Amino acid sequence: MAARLKIFLSYSHEDEAMKAQLDKNLIMLKRSDKIDVWQDRKIMAGDVWDESIAHALATADIILLLISVDFNNSQYIWDKELKVALDRHERNEARVIPVILRTCEWSDMPYAKLQALPTGAKPISSFSDTDAAYTDAAKGIRAVVDYMLSTRPA
Repeated sequence: MAARLKIFLSYSHEDEAMKAQLDKNLIMLKRSDKIDVWQDRKIMAGDVWDESIAHALATADIILLLISVDFNNSQYIWDKELKVALDRHERNEARVIPVILRTCEWSDMPYAKLQALPTGAKPISSFSDTDAAYTDAAKGIRAVVDYMLSTRPA
């Protein structure tokens, strides 16, 4: 099988629990050796964290923006991650996918032009069954992964 796609999780630490739940729902892609997921919790003691994040972001195939009011309020995300992610998306170097975690105003954000998950851009937190919401988002991510792997040069 071809090399795994690299997924970068851009999120606010206030959304740690929801990020972990989404990550768990990507297990079928991990176990089938289709993806590796990177998040800042993978930074090891002694690593320069800013450089580690920049490198992971610059080499990611898919960048998941985990959207909430805290994501939108993060100066670090705004200054260091969002512009790089959207620039790479515009150059077709990476695919950026907003995943709406919690209800917030995002219609004027630079990522608002992108198709979001879950289906209909309904926030995960607003589902009566959040397992269904995470599953919907994971299925959408799987569809993108399968497409990208199928169109990747041999």
